[in-house]
Amino acid sequence: MNAHRLKSISFILAAASLALLPMGCKKQPPITLTCHATPPAVFAGDPVTVAASAGSVSTDKKNNVLYSWSGTGATGNASTSTFATASLDPGSYTATSNVKEGRKGKEGLKPGESAECSTSFTIKEFEPPTISCTAVPSTIKPGDTAKVTATGISPQNRPLTYSYAAASGAMNGSGTSATFNSTGAPTGTAEITCRVSDDKNHTATATTSISIVAPPPPPVPHVQALCSLSFSEDRSRPTRVSNEGKACLDQVALGLQQQSDAKAVLVGASDDKEKAKTARQAKFAATHKHAKVEDVAAQRAANARDYLVTEKGIDANRIAIATEAAAGQKVEDYLIPSGANFNNDVQGTTPANESTIRHEPRKPLAGRLHKQHTAK
Repeated sequence: MNAHRLKSISFILAAASLALLPMGCKKQPPITLTCHATPPAVFAGDPVTVAASAGSVSTDKKNNVLYSWSGTGATGNASTSTFATASLDPGSYTATSNVKEGRKGKEGLKPGESAECSTSFTIKEFEPPTISCTAVPSTIKPGDTAKVTATGISPQNRPLTYSYAAASGAMNGSGTSATFNSTGAPTGTAEITCRVSDDKNHTATATTSISIVAPPPPPVPHVQALCSLSFSEDRSRPTRVSNEGKACLDQVALGLQQQSDAKAVLVGASDDKEKAKTARQAKFAATHKHAKVEDVAAQRAANARDYLVTEKGIDANRIAIATEAAAGQKVEDYLIPSGANFNNDVQGTTPANESTIRHEPRKPLAGRLHKQHTAK
């Protein structure tokens, strides 16, 4: 066979070989993979989704594509995975994805049939809670109580626990309110500390204060001047309590009944003529053993007391009688509240000399004289 014929045969074989190749056939590029995390930063317990996107994947229907994930908390074998973050500490974490393609059971065995990518996300530190603290009322007396209220806020709504402490006194209660008891605390400012903590051991404190103020001392009680009994109308019985005098003494009795711890002082007085007579009797009695001295002022006070005791049922121990130097046919009545000092409030009186006093029961007047005094 000559050379020209061999050349023709080679050309024909080459053309036949080219005819067997598919039209437009190109070489398959290597598979690629990209990753990303959403969201890129979360608090522990919040989900993170990582996704892988493969490129240049073969369109051959016989090819199989497999995904896998690695990294703390990563799960799943699909193109996306959800990270479990509840147990993760704050910090940065990396998720890695791998993709393989190829015939089933032979994925990734050939060059260009596998790819890998990584993405990162951050677990953020939980923000600490905040707290405010108030006390109502803010001013109390020793031994009183006040309500303390705390308002705690967790930016991430973590569960909160409250506690309280006082520099003096005592705190009782928990939760968002407690009671401050000032018993034993000195007067002045008592500082209260309110504390809140979350389940991540983050804490915050706030303070409030309560003023403990001693009440002012009670006012000093004073003697109360009541009514006055006149003895100037009945000249024949100048020491007898008249009907008008009874009305006055009824007021005295009412005051003693309303104030069971009060007392009364009845201060009798006499005019100048009566005083002179008493002075003469006293002078005479100084030299005569059995002579009697009649102190009209003291007798008037004693008769007024006798009415309160016998007619109104007042304890005689609650009624003192006295005399005064000022001239007048009268008895001045005074109510002495508990704690009052008669001698400080009323000057110029002298305790009556009981030895000059005789018992004179109050009897109605007879005859014409009685008719003159029925309105008295």
